[in-house]
Amino acid sequence: MSTFLATQPRLSTDFLRTVLRVDGWSTGAFGVVMLAGAVALRDPLGLPTAWSIPFGVAMLGGALALLLIAGAPEMPFRHACAVVAVNALSAVAMVVLAFTEVVGLTGLGIAFLCIGAAVVAVFAALEFIGLRRAGY
Repeated sequence: MSTFLATQPRLSTDFLRTVLRVDGWSTGAFGVVMLAGAVALRDPLGLPTAWSIPFGVAMLGGALALLLIAGAPEMPFRHACAVVAVNALSAVAMVVLAFTEVVGLTGLGIAFLCIGAAVVAVFAALEFIGLRRAGY
């Protein structure tokens, strides 16, 4: 059966590639904000620089991975699926972090993480839709 699936022509991956690119660029931009604003955001959000700097670096790495996946000549199915899973897990982790006392977030910090979680969940959903549209 896997031979049958492998020989079937795929539908367009244009939507998925577009969503991955937007996710990649926005993740990169947000990573830069987290790095450049680490000290300035510490007090209003309650997010220690010891957290925001590694998050910012990780986001830049994630952005590069997203852009590489989006630009691959042949859409790597496993990698696109991994993006959906990582985004979904990241959204859940941000909500958990927002509502636990692991970090002493302010009210603004909790709202910040919840909005971030919603954005990441939307990207996960759009990328999942893109996978389905591509016939995966």
